[in-house]
Amino acid sequence: MVSLFMSCSPPQRKIIFIFAALTALMITIILNVTGKPLITPEAPAGIVSFELAGTISQAQIILDSWDGQAKLFAAFSLGFDYLYMVAYAVAIGLGCVLASLVIGERGWPFGGLGAPLAVCLWVAAGFDALENLALSVVLLGGATAEAWPALARICALVKFSLILIGLVYLIYGLIGWLAGRQTR
Repeated sequence: MVSLFMSCSPPQRKIIFIFAALTALMITIILNVTGKPLITPEAPAGIVSFELAGTISQAQIILDSWDGQAKLFAAFSLGFDYLYMVAYAVAIGLGCVLASLVIGERGWPFGGLGAPLAVCLWVAAGFDALENLALSVVLLGGATAEAWPALARICALVKFSLILIGLVYLIYGLIGWLAGRQTR
């Protein structure tokens, strides 16, 4: 995927990045709106509380706090998230590649991390997919072993960590880009 990005012209990369970023932003808004019914005292962070439950008992407490409609919204969220995975992996991954180019031009440290981080964003999406599988098993009532919520928690923590690292790097590149504009 990184080589595909690099084979595009700089204007094409910018168009793809803007399209992916806007798509990811739109999906974020949709997931936030449809996730409102999932926020309860037992799940103060909605679906994220469910992702991080870690045990059958905690997951069941969260599920018991959701009515039938909320569970439908949770199922929608888990399914729609597969589209989100592609959007955020492309947006943040390409953003890291673009940031790497700016950072490298400035001669700043970590200029070569863009491509590896872009790959890590696809790894994050893979962990997200596995997390959703585990959560779907729990949501559908098929989980009787601690392994499913524990797997979902581990995958969520890895996913969130990789996304955070990618976003920090993207911001680092943005600072480099802004610094370059100031000197012109």
